[in-house]
Formats: sequence, structure tokens, C-alpha cells
Amino acid sequence: MAGKVELLGSVLAAAKAENRAALVGYLPAGFPSVDGGVRALTAMLEGGCDIVEVGLPHSDPVLDGPVIQTADDIALRGGVKIVDVIGTVREVHAATGAPVLCMTYWNPVDRYGVERFAADLAEAGGAGCILPDLPVEESEVWCKAAEQHGLATVFVVAPSSRDERLAKITAAGSGFVYAASLMGVTGTRESVGREAQDLVRRTRAVTELPVCVGLGVSTPGQAAEVAQFADGVIVGSAFVKRLLAAPDDLQAGLAGVRELAGELAEGVRKRA
Repeated sequence: MAGKVELLGSVLAAAKAENRAALVGYLPAGFPSVDGGVRALTAMLEGGCDIVEVGLPHSDPVLDGPVIQTADDIALRGGVKIVDVIGTVREVHAATGAPVLCMTYWNPVDRYGVERFAADLAEAGGAGCILPDLPVEESEVWCKAAEQHGLATVFVVAPSSRDERLAKITAAGSGFVYAASLMGVTGTRESVGREAQDLVRRTRAVTELPVCVGLGVSTPGQAAEVAQFADGVIVGSAFVKRLLAAPDDLQAGLAGVRELAGELAEGVRKRA
């Protein structure tokens, strides 16, 4: 079974045709439990997300701030395995028909087996992988496997990336480009900043791929701000916070993420 890279492209194109940015939600698999994570990601899509990213919990998540680290820790303590991550992708895609990506650091993929991981993710209906710590110079084996199985390979660019580096990274990627809005880790912030807009401008100068902005976006106002210049708005920590706020009441947590998705979906539609 081929992965859903074409579905990812069509959803991003549909959002563009509606003169809006796509809304991309993130949540680690296994948080607050494996089943709870599936239900939360499904609720996010039902609430207004166009695309979701399923995080593969990692013990040393270098890109992730304290909120997502807390969620990762809960998932790992709960015994989440790679098979659960793949299973989460499968169930969420089957329930919604939406594009579902896996966001993971490289080590778990390497340990699992590159070809095996790509094949299993594609078989589950995955649309691709976001690999924040895989250097593009070392990505050939993964990129070949991903292409063979119909998966997107999404690389991360940062405000510190020089133009020639942006060209090299985007040439190797597919699906979309993940533009980190600032130098630092994930988390909610008071403002997204001008660096994000400049990075999107410079990235678009070297690629035709959609550019989606993440890190720091948490409110409808921030989503609306980023939607003015990006093809997609990525939100993670704010969804995790809604679930952390209701540790003993999954229904309340699900209602919270569904509500937030709806508010953010209104935000990305507020283009001038």
C-alpha cells in the first residue's frame, strides 16, 4: 500500500484555493494514553485541523519544549512503542480520511529499520515523516525509501538557515517545508515574530513547496497573523496543554482540543 503524499498535497492545495492557510495540529502518540491519543487527534481533525502530526515520543526531544516533553514522558512511562505510533497513524487516518504525518527524531527510525519504518508507515495510511534532526546530507537512504512508499519527507528550516542552505534542504524534501518561527524549542509564546515572515519569504524564493510555520503559535490571533504569510500554521503545545489541564477527565480534554481546533481554524481563515 502506498502512502498518502498525494493526499497531503491535495489538502494543502485545497486550502490555498480557499485563500487560507492550512491548520496542522500535533500531538505525541501515547498521550494521554494510546487510545486517548487516537481520540484526541481525531477530535482535532473533527474540530477544524486539516492535517495532523503524530509525534514519536523520545527521551531526549531536542526541538521540543517543556510542555511536549511532559507529554512525551507520560507516553513513555505508559509504555508506548513504535508499533503504537504506527497504529495511531492508522486509526486516525481511517477515522477521518485526513493526511496524518509522523514527526520523529532519526534514531528510532534507524533502530527500527529505515525500509521497515517507511513500509509500515505507508501501509498504515501515513502521508509522510517530519525529521527535524536528520541532516539533509545523510538523508538519501530515507528519502529513497519514502519516495518508494509514497511518503513525504518534510525537513525543518530555521531563521539561521542561509539562502544556499535553504535551497539544499528544500530540494531534498517533499510535501511541505516546516519553517521554525524562531530559534529555540516548541512552546506557546506571546508573539511569533518577524523572523518567521522573513524565513517564509526566503524559503519561497528557492522552492515551490508549501511553507508551513510552527513553534510558538498557540492562539487564534497568532494563527491569523501567521496565516497572512504562510501556507500552513502548525500548533502543538497548545493542544497538549488542553489535555494536561484535564488529567483525570479525558472527555473534558477531548472537548478542549476540539474547541481549540475550531478557534484556530477560524484564525487561519482570517486573511485580509
